[in-house]
Amino acid sequence: MSGHTTELTHRLVPSPGGRIHLVEQGTGPLVLLLHGFPESWYSWRHQLPALAAAGYRAVAVDVRGYGRSSKPAPVEAYRMLDLVDDGVAVVHGLGEESAVVVGHDWGATIAAHSALIRPDVFHAVGLLSVPYTPPGGPRPSEAFAAMGGEEEFYVAYFQRPGRAEAEIEPDVRGWLAGLYAALSADTMPGPGAPDPHFVGRSGTMRERFPVDRLPSWLDGDDLDFYAAEFERTGWGGALNRYRNMDRDWEELAAFRGAPLTQPSLFIGGALDASTTWLADAIDAYPTTLPGLIASHVLDGCGHWVQQERPTEVNRLLTDWLAALPSRPGAPAAGK
Repeated sequence: MSGHTTELTHRLVPSPGGRIHLVEQGTGPLVLLLHGFPESWYSWRHQLPALAAAGYRAVAVDVRGYGRSSKPAPVEAYRMLDLVDDGVAVVHGLGEESAVVVGHDWGATIAAHSALIRPDVFHAVGLLSVPYTPPGGPRPSEAFAAMGGEEEFYVAYFQRPGRAEAEIEPDVRGWLAGLYAALSADTMPGPGAPDPHFVGRSGTMRERFPVDRLPSWLDGDDLDFYAAEFERTGWGGALNRYRNMDRDWEELAAFRGAPLTQPSLFIGGALDASTTWLADAIDAYPTTLPGLIASHVLDGCGHWVQQERPTEVNRLLTDWLAALPSRPGAPAAGK
């Protein structure tokens, strides 16, 4: 096996928004790992060594606006087209022509759109937690406004700059601990409890988070790492992703209804709202993901699948990668 003894390497790669910070391990075919909200490259800490040991060049980035990557000030700098361009810049900045792209949460949506818009660069796509739904449908802001009823859906709550920041910034570590716990299988609120994805009118998200309970996958050192990244970087970039959903809807009109045809993978958690709310999207995979090789919904697993179930996810990822069709001129994995 190639690359399993290598250490983590940090580097900065030029990108359209300035620079992208990434962490890589291993040698072989490139696998690009994209995190979600509110995380960092560190959410792939269990996958980097496993993919390296399996013969891949595993690269986990800090998405634009996170960690040590650049964080442009304009809200519109976090539109999907720019994030796709960042991924292309990383691939080329690492001296490669193409890559497998794998994402979790928002990273899954970025990965899917990267494969949709730049199939010349991204030849296979893995989606964790958030299923693929083709561009289109109703205007996002209208759909999210209609979801809340007497309450407010968290995506709508995130829309106005400064509002969510005012809730989070007085205690970043505590807020992160609460959100991670709220969406983890072993600490999420039980049946009948108020849903943490919604905000009471004039309320906060934090009111619905579990108190003083860390999920089993997260220890104090892990939480300290995440908190320090956001204490330094702030929340504007992370939240601005949500503030571009209508813009993306308009700019991606040419792709409405388009399937992802590359070889693909889906891994979700059975207890994750992303899986249950979007069950219809999973049912539509024969049409929307015609290249699907494997789809797995993990029993008893919450939202943070690659951290809650690292051993299982590593096995599913490496099995899928090994099953990918070989490309002309591409080195074989594990060589």
